[in-house]
Amino acid sequence: MLATTNTDRTTRKFKERGFYDSQSHNKYNLLPFRFFRLNKQKEILVNEVGDYLIVLTGTAEKIISRRINKDRDIELYADLIAGFFISEEKIPPLLDILSTRYRTKKSFLDHFTALHIFVISLRCEHTCHYCQVSRVSEDKNSFDMKLSHIDKGINMMMRSPNPHVTMEFQGGEALLAFDSIVYAIANAKEQAIIYDKKVTYVICTNLAPLTDEMLRFCKENNVLISTSLDGPEFIHNQNRHKKGRDSYQLAINGIKKSREVLGHDQVSALLTTSTLSLDYADEIVEEYIAQGFNSIFLRPISPFGFAVRNERKNKYDTNLFLNFYKKALNKIIEYNLNGNFFREDYATIILKKILTPFPVGYVDLQSPAGMINNVIVFNYDGKVYATDEARMLAEMKDYTFQIGDLDTSRYEDIFYGDKALQFSEHWSNESLPGCSECAFQAYCGADPVLNHATQGDMTGYRPTSVFCQKNMEIIRYLFELMDNDKRIVKVFTNWIG
Repeated sequence: MLATTNTDRTTRKFKERGFYDSQSHNKYNLLPFRFFRLNKQKEILVNEVGDYLIVLTGTAEKIISRRINKDRDIELYADLIAGFFISEEKIPPLLDILSTRYRTKKSFLDHFTALHIFVISLRCEHTCHYCQVSRVSEDKNSFDMKLSHIDKGINMMMRSPNPHVTMEFQGGEALLAFDSIVYAIANAKEQAIIYDKKVTYVICTNLAPLTDEMLRFCKENNVLISTSLDGPEFIHNQNRHKKGRDSYQLAINGIKKSREVLGHDQVSALLTTSTLSLDYADEIVEEYIAQGFNSIFLRPISPFGFAVRNERKNKYDTNLFLNFYKKALNKIIEYNLNGNFFREDYATIILKKILTPFPVGYVDLQSPAGMINNVIVFNYDGKVYATDEARMLAEMKDYTFQIGDLDTSRYEDIFYGDKALQFSEHWSNESLPGCSECAFQAYCGADPVLNHATQGDMTGYRPTSVFCQKNMEIIRYLFELMDNDKRIVKVFTNWIG
């Protein structure tokens, strides 16, 4: 605070301590909180555990300068006390409750790595222009994961302290190596009994090679199917190219057959937003609703693999994606306000962080980051990576995030080695420049891999970060929607269950 001299000249000298201790009826202690202007009229205050207040612009400055009056600003003062923004005592009497809630938000760290991705093959019969894994043609069997590497990956998975782990098979096209999947699940089921683990099995597939035999196996072993659907036929076929231009019909037929055998909720689909997609937000949402899905995950293209080689089809400004996202989200909200249920998954993840005291398991919105802490990738060649995006970088000859080899590395080397220690310096947004003071820190995460890929630095630079630009605007927009229309709050509450 600037002081003034007898001639009213402003100086940089602090006022005497008594000035700060003698605010009479406005005497209260500031607790840690952050603030952000939502729009011209409103700003948001967020405390250390993500509790928030939406207030008139200028309120944060009044709080900090201690111009909130207990007798005059009765309701606001009470909200600030109850929300741990201020305290009448230097040590709040309910500080233990606040610390318990903070530990709860970070409880995803308690059990360590849950998701174990097995890149069972790089072979694929599609030639998607945005492919992030640099697939190879379907006849190159040398790009299948060796059985010995499957065994070693399973042994690593069983050593996780987490009692509930997920074994996800990716490609390429995972079903082209279906015999390896059968072998892997049989091995994992035997080991799960020994190690007292509950294992969830997921196959990521475009569904084109799907057979009745495969579905019977998935039914018998309670395997989940995760597929891709980019919207209406003309978008899907252009994005996910295949000889015969029938990738859409194969996907739709595969979804239908899988639901008939496995059950409706055992099949999910994922959207990738290409340049073509940006003009068809409504049509893409309508396609998902028409196909019987109860949600859609609106996500941009990640800058990895083949996706960065075709800029015309895959590269677009983040603001264009945000416009697409908002248009699609608004349509989804309107659909819900008309009495239907359909949710947007990315918003739902953020809303769980905003509206509940519990953590989320989504890797990209965790701090410390989900890399290693929640996900690990065993590549087809036995190399081990910190995230799925990390192995995509390796396909581009960047091995920064390779953390081991199944043939030579011990569990301790991979999960607690020098590489993991190096990453840990960059994976907590509480300590990152630009994040440490951000009002939305509690709802966001850290992504050292994306920072490295887009900015050449694991810490990243927030003013030009696409991760930051996307998340800050989506979070801001969600708050604005809730503040403007209480009916939307009810919709969002329904989404988070």
